[in-house]
Amino acid sequence: MSIPKPTAAELELLQALWPLGQATAKQVHEAMLGDKPDLAYSAVLRLMQIMHTKGILTRDESQRSHIYAPAQAQDALQSSLLKDLVQKAFAGSAKALVLAALRNGISKKERAEIEKLLKEEKK
Repeated sequence: MSIPKPTAAELELLQALWPLGQATAKQVHEAMLGDKPDLAYSAVLRLMQIMHTKGILTRDESQRSHIYAPAQAQDALQSSLLKDLVQKAFAGSAKALVLAALRNGISKKERAEIEKLLKEEKK
């Protein structure tokens, strides 16, 4: 069974959860408050419950406070989403994706990092 693609809100939650590895809803809520100070705990808990039902999160119910963890590693999910984006938006062309990314809002620092990686690949 494949894991469904997360929504934008689910991706935001995963961005907070991945560095933690596993966490309670309270810990995820606290991690998200920096970017979203008005975010309600109940909204985080409900979203995590939905994500568990969809298979995006796993849940350990052995303790009073349930412990949630991503069902997929960050790099695996990002790779899957990227493949989907390349197919849908760029007609299967990774080159077109890279060129679009380079033309739209890349910082000088990011460009330098990319150039360094490309030079290392040539060696």
